[in-house]
Amino acid sequence: MSKTPDPILQQLPALRRYALALSRDEAEADDLVQEALLRGHQHRRGFRVGGNLRAWLFGILRNAFLDRLRSRRAQSRREAEYAGLAGHSIDAPQDAVVRLGQLRLAFMDLPDEQREALSLVAIEGLSYAEAAKLADVPIGTLMSRVARARAKLRDFEEGRVQTPALRLVGGRDAAGK
Repeated sequence: MSKTPDPILQQLPALRRYALALSRDEAEADDLVQEALLRGHQHRRGFRVGGNLRAWLFGILRNAFLDRLRSRRAQSRREAEYAGLAGHSIDAPQDAVVRLGQLRLAFMDLPDEQREALSLVAIEGLSYAEAAKLADVPIGTLMSRVARARAKLRDFEEGRVQTPALRLVGGRDAAGK
């Protein structure tokens, strides 16, 4: 009882050498050989009886390599396009939270009549006439209050008004007080 060598097993060293020549990476070459054998098995009906098995498997291996290469290039292009769209850095969200808290405190520190006028016009979206009627003041007075409130907040935003320094509990602040 003689065993006939498996024709596919006989092609493995050549397939691996060819895969290594294409990929220049041993792990990638092994993956390509595996993929070529899997594709060959899936499409075995496409092999002509009496055809050149080695050439057929080499063709499958080469197509698998080219598919991977195209896929990597497409992925690289997508990543490069995305990198071009994305900013180089992202502001830390806690900075915005702190700044928003500071702005809220500056708004709350406005005199009552200015805070009310700005709230009615800028936050609630009332017209000057509606806000003046609601606050029971002339429209010019309301407009003046809104203008002064906006000016104070603008000064705060532009750094012309200092925010209170944080104090250490049970300690001393930066000024040594």
